[in-house]
Amino acid sequence: MKSALLLGAILTLSLRATADWQFKSRSDLAPPRLNITISATKDAEKGYLFVAPFAGFPDTPAEQHGPRQAGPYIFRDNGDLVWSGYGIYSIWSTNFQAGRWGGKDILFSFEGDHNPGYGHGHGHITIMDNHYETTRELRAGNHKLVDKHEFHIVNEETGLIQIYQPVARDLTAWGGSTDQQWIVNSIIQELDIATGKLLFEWASLDHISPDEAILPINPRQAGSGFNSSDAWDYFHINSVDKDSDSNYLISARDACSIHKINGTDGSIIWKLNGKDSSFDVPKDAEFCFQHHARFISQNEGIEVISLYDNSAHGTEHGGGSEVHTAPTSSGKIIKVNTTSWEAELVQAFFPPDDLLSKSQGSTQILPNGNALINWGSSGAVTEYLPDGTPIFHAYMDSNYLGLGVENYRAFRYNWTGLPNEEPAIVALRGEESLTAYVSWNGDTETATWRFHALTDDYGSKVFLGEAERTSFETSLQIPNLDVRAISAEAIDANGKSLRNTGVALVEQEIKPPGKPTQLFATEMVAEKVLVQPNGWWGKYGILKYLRLRTDGF
Repeated sequence: MKSALLLGAILTLSLRATADWQFKSRSDLAPPRLNITISATKDAEKGYLFVAPFAGFPDTPAEQHGPRQAGPYIFRDNGDLVWSGYGIYSIWSTNFQAGRWGGKDILFSFEGDHNPGYGHGHGHITIMDNHYETTRELRAGNHKLVDKHEFHIVNEETGLIQIYQPVARDLTAWGGSTDQQWIVNSIIQELDIATGKLLFEWASLDHISPDEAILPINPRQAGSGFNSSDAWDYFHINSVDKDSDSNYLISARDACSIHKINGTDGSIIWKLNGKDSSFDVPKDAEFCFQHHARFISQNEGIEVISLYDNSAHGTEHGGGSEVHTAPTSSGKIIKVNTTSWEAELVQAFFPPDDLLSKSQGSTQILPNGNALINWGSSGAVTEYLPDGTPIFHAYMDSNYLGLGVENYRAFRYNWTGLPNEEPAIVALRGEESLTAYVSWNGDTETATWRFHALTDDYGSKVFLGEAERTSFETSLQIPNLDVRAISAEAIDANGKSLRNTGVALVEQEIKPPGKPTQLFATEMVAEKVLVQPNGWWGKYGILKYLRLRTDGF
């Protein structure tokens, strides 16, 4: 038994190193390595990927999965890091996006507590400028707590949020015992971002009966109702949008329905799908346990929306039972006709690897008409042409760390980052030469790095050379001269100086241990499954096991 546990520990430690040794100038950063299985084609939309992956499985002494540094990240399509928000957005962060507020480009993310058993979070929204400095923290109105699922900016002025508020009610009409008295009142609010003033509030229990719940009151899916922490989540709003007529669109996951709400009196304008649909919905347009509903267009009684159709339900931590309503999840664009009251599937986007995500997910329709689909608890993202052809696909981490990785939403945005912090530099002396490494977390504008040797205590410099910036970290190899200190200067595409680094004293280089060969690593993985059959690896299934075998190490 000891040998089996030791083997598991050795494997975990050796594969954990895939997150380390990425950057000499920022040895503190260990971002996830995207496992790209379909490289982005020329038809992919311009912009960076915005994600916030995290580990879906808990760590144990013998097994550690998912990103070692869970947090918000900006990546290029080739997996190159642009910005790590680890430790900058702290606690637990998700729904990481770029947006505009008051005429300026911003970043925002939920920060707070994460309850994976119920898919809830409680915290606040943190807004940063393009210098990665916090400019605003936004909290819910009426003495409530912001949930993790939604923050959506309207007209660069207001923000839409949602809240899960436990309340006591008589639930015997829906199968509850006299001890089961707690239900979740799903609430949306619109807030003035600058002042935090509450502009609009709508609560599900004022308008939607628990009769519409798909999941009954029980302790294994939607809450047992025995206490406020285990309240029956009969509706579960997970997205909010607003149209030009000031009406709202909400996604109710646990009712398998989308609702359009009157922005004046809160009445229901229409319901799509679920137990009480206003529309006739054909089989191919049906959805269940969905996320991220958004208005796409509205014109003379024809409304087009996008959503992410999970077609599955289960807890994020793997406990409890699961419900499936289709073989795979999918992104969908659906058209509804408010004259004929018929719905129609415009386009579906199906996963390259038959993924079925029991929680989370998003569908973003991009400016060029492409669709970016994030596969939630399956930990992957795909970009599609408008006809459903995949032109980019990646998993949120690689090798052993890719097991169990999850990501709530993914987006693609253009972004210009100019960090306030100074760039990082290190100078390492090897056996035959000296190499300087420089990086600037979040910088998108540097085109070239110029390196200088400091020759005296007064700051005198000698030019050593320059290197084109092509990735997060740039290096320059220098002949083994008698150089004791080095600095670097960031230069943009127009030749303008952006920032200087501090001074790096030359240090002796320490090299990483040799990597195991692919054959060795594959054999170890196979042995791992045999010696720990009850671990998360076995529970998660063979699909990712096969995928990891072909990654290469």
